[in-house]
Amino acid sequence: MSRSVFCQYEQRETEGLDFIPWPGEMGKRIFANIGKAAWAAWLAHQTMLINENRLSPMDPKHRAFLQDEMEKFLFGGGADKPAGYVPEQ
Repeated sequence: MSRSVFCQYEQRETEGLDFIPWPGEMGKRIFANIGKAAWAAWLAHQTMLINENRLSPMDPKHRAFLQDEMEKFLFGGGADKPAGYVPEQ
């Protein structure tokens, strides 16, 4: 049986995540307040950020940047696209 949460990103009741997706307090906050669809949207946005900015998940500065962007994306009303980003058509 899946659990439901009021998703702060989508502003509606939706299916919750099956596990805590991030370590620490941020992960607990995401698990309690973000749905599966919103998390999938973040993963797509994160992939774009990594590719466009040539980030390495192994670099602590890059991980900190991604966590800040994740918080803005999921809880702060959205995150900006990288400068010069042109979506594929």
